[in-house]
Amino acid sequence: MFKGYVDAILSRLGIAKIKTEPLKSDVFAEGLRMAVGEETLVEFGTLKKSILKHFDIKQDVFYADFNWNVVLKIVNTKIKFVDIARYPEVRRDLALLVDESVSFDAIYAIARQSEKSLLKNVVLFDVYTGNNLPEGKKSYAVSFTIQDTSKTLTDEQIDKVMGKVQKNLTSELGAILR
Repeated sequence: MFKGYVDAILSRLGIAKIKTEPLKSDVFAEGLRMAVGEETLVEFGTLKKSILKHFDIKQDVFYADFNWNVVLKIVNTKIKFVDIARYPEVRRDLALLVDESVSFDAIYAIARQSEKSLLKNVVLFDVYTGNNLPEGKKSYAVSFTIQDTSKTLTDEQIDKVMGKVQKNLTSELGAILR
């Protein structure tokens, strides 16, 4: 499982063609070394009991030592900068009662189709199933972020966007506002 975290970091950085080999070390009881060519990217594993005992630690400790100089040399990403927004974003939350078969992906897709330019983000922040809900239903709490990059939105504009999103969710998924 710990190897999965290390793999995810390297994958996220776009590093491929990594060779993995067992590691013999004064630090690790069991460890792996990941490298590109002969250059070590990371050494990781469980720390030796002698080290843990020195610090009075009684459980296993997983440790990863990245060689960031090598990692950054291999990573070939260009950093993109975006100006800070001049106009505020607005967040509106909806609690939607939907059939158990409805996925968040469907809600996301319908919301994005409803408003392409002003709707910047759609986030699911709670799912509730259980007591106090009709049979075969669940409740999604969804946050919508709305922003115009050229001006401050009025309450009327925000209400229009949210009304359109809500109408489409109701007509296409049968979503009911809680």
